Amino acid sequence: MIWLAITNYLAAHWLELVGALTAALGIWLTTRRLLICWPVVLISIFIYMVVFFRAGLFSDALLQVFFVVFTIYGWWNWWRGVREEGEVRVVPLALPSMATALVLGLAGSFLLGTLAKRLHAALPYLDAVLMSYSLVANWWQARKHIANWWLWIIVDVVYVGEYLYKDLWPTALLYAAFVPLAALGLRDWRREAAAS
Repeated sequence: MIWLAITNYLAAHWLELVGALTAALGIWLTTRRLLICWPVVLISIFIYMVVFFRAGLFSDALLQVFFVVFTIYGWWNWWRGVREEGEVRVVPLALPSMATALVLGLAGSFLLGTLAKRLHAALPYLDAVLMSYSLVANWWQARKHIANWWLWIIVDVVYVGEYLYKDLWPTALLYAAFVPLAALGLRDWRREAAAS
């Protein structure tokens, strides 16, 4: 009986599970500053685009479209750094740039929340805030700023609650696993910055 329940669950959620596994692998590779992280993350992005759309989390589905662009940029930017410097080097984030990005994240939250509400999204404003600040964190990650890990920790913790609420259990577990991965990335990137 339990095997039947497990089989049914796997059959119903196989796409989400594959997305979770590829996303976790991609983030772990990112903490190691390995270029292969970008194509792995790209695979998970396309999978999650479908998963979120099916769940009615339209801001999250739209976020995946933006992630495609940021991922291609990040891949190119990191590759260029490896070609020129021999490795992916962490870059400091200036306070004015940080403040600007955080304000843009807030503005994006309101705009996206209003749009998501009109589209009858499941959690329009929460989803929009998370989307907006995920874009900021993704941009910082592509630009090799340590601050991306701090923002990812905050965003991922809130995402866990959202996904539990929407019964996306594998995704909630994935985002719970992202928190210690982000802490690992923060530690490793700080060490690299101190060594440079």
